[in-house]
Amino acid sequence: MKAPFSMAMAVFLSAPILSTAADIGAGDTIVVTATRTEIPLSDATVPVSIITREDIELSLASDLAELLRFEAGIDIGRNGGPGQATSVFLRGTESNHTLVLVDGVRMNPGTIGGAAIQNISPEVIERVEIVKGARSALFGTDAIGGVINIITRRADSGYFEAGLGAGDLSSQAGHVSAGNRGSAGEFGVTLDWQSTDGYAPRIDSDLERGFDNLAANFYAARQFGAHEISVRHWRGEGTAEYLDFFLSPVEQDFVNAVTALGLDSKVAASGNSKLIVAFMQDEVRQRQSPDFVESGRLSLDWQYSHAFENHTFTGGLYAVQEDAKTLSFGSGFDEDTHVRAVFVQEQVSRGRHKGFAALRLSDHESFGRHTTWNAEYAFELSDAWTINAGLGHAFRAPDASDRYGFGGSPDLQPELADELQFGLRYAPGGRHRVDLEYYANEIEDLIEFDLQSFTLQNIDKARIRGLQAGYEYRGENALFRLDVVRQEADNASTGSRLLRRAEQSATISYTRNIGEHRVGLSVLANGDRRDFGGVGLAGYVVANLTGQLRLNDEWQLNARIENLLDTAYQTAASYRMQERSAFLELKYRR
Repeated sequence: MKAPFSMAMAVFLSAPILSTAADIGAGDTIVVTATRTEIPLSDATVPVSIITREDIELSLASDLAELLRFEAGIDIGRNGGPGQATSVFLRGTESNHTLVLVDGVRMNPGTIGGAAIQNISPEVIERVEIVKGARSALFGTDAIGGVINIITRRADSGYFEAGLGAGDLSSQAGHVSAGNRGSAGEFGVTLDWQSTDGYAPRIDSDLERGFDNLAANFYAARQFGAHEISVRHWRGEGTAEYLDFFLSPVEQDFVNAVTALGLDSKVAASGNSKLIVAFMQDEVRQRQSPDFVESGRLSLDWQYSHAFENHTFTGGLYAVQEDAKTLSFGSGFDEDTHVRAVFVQEQVSRGRHKGFAALRLSDHESFGRHTTWNAEYAFELSDAWTINAGLGHAFRAPDASDRYGFGGSPDLQPELADELQFGLRYAPGGRHRVDLEYYANEIEDLIEFDLQSFTLQNIDKARIRGLQAGYEYRGENALFRLDVVRQEADNASTGSRLLRRAEQSATISYTRNIGEHRVGLSVLANGDRRDFGGVGLAGYVVANLTGQLRLNDEWQLNARIENLLDTAYQTAASYRMQERSAFLELKYRR
């Protein structure tokens, strides 16, 4: 680590900071992803985690993957440093079994793999909602392991914010954000720029690989009587340098974007109609060759919700037209896919009882009709104790690369999953809370590469069992969270472990308000994992230390030490993770 940043961080963290602070995270958060409607977090019948704007600012994370890595039940596989290919494994499922949304709009590409979370800048994010468990009945394909919904920044009142930062690895960053809200509407814009020389991502090469990313987010809304029209646009574009199979330095340019036009209408006193027309773009182009991967999706999502005395009914329609194109080593494909769906759901709350049921019928152009569903129930045993149980049936339709790419098979069938989960919560109404969650998932027709036919085939089954125990203390000046996960994610046909998923993990997060200042510590302990070719990945412990020093009412100094213990570890075989490094940011807000 470079000496100037080490000294600056040491001075910052040792500064005398005294006085009192407001209560951390008081109140019940409103979430939308668990049921497609706004409900208090305490009413959710499935596990939901929230990463707030305050958490994001304290973390000084460079991308979404850095935010997610300290969340219990999530394994991150990363091919090296900033901008490198990154996978997320939620509750032991595959990397393409987690649906990523931007303001409720599907971001997963139609070409290959999961969403490019390494390209999502945290500065454009207001909060992240993580729903753990099958959710295909609400959102369709890919939501076998769960849903990650990125809510972009909004303005509660008028504000202007700007920040500049620099750190090790020749990292630089800057952002500007502004917005305002009135009785008739709101608007806002955020611009964020990041650049780094990076480090050598491969353990068998000393070549450093850099990354730059320019992100923009714009939103506006206007009230017209009982109606609200909104428009929002998020876009990230840049260049990622990496090493190819032969360790040659190569680069690729990327674009990720979501544009959405929404119409919300109040229907009488208890009804609400919500229509979203959106377009998603995912594009990667190689600089050293004409190869590219391109995915575009035009979608229409409409739902109507009506609140009765003890229950809320929601129904809707979904339609999508997707175009996927690739060119690789002189061959590729250009395929269109059409999907139609209708869904209904019911939320019930009577005294100590809460229930949720959802049903979705999807008509896929290539695979025909599939029915997915969720059924959940929660019961308050007392004011402090709550139990819940849920069942879900989900699916993932093979993407265009599965069917028409290298080794692809047009005859592939969707992967099907049946999930069971139980939960027990103790929340006495004070500062303490204890959660115990059990989950089991059976996935059939798992798509794997068949060495006999050298094509992708529905040849395997996955069997996942997991137990998560969590404790939280929420005080006036401190927040402490400990989660421990024990899971088995295996190939049910062979008994072998699924790749890049730990059987044991623990996460610790501690945030302390000291006057107007904050200090945070995040720790992740992961057990050993398996990777391709039978390679074993050793367990590791990694920690991040962060802080915020309030200089006056408008100026603030933020700091982060990444990998405080300077742990040498890998989340993907043959790829390094970042050594100890530091980053400082000066922020202005009024």
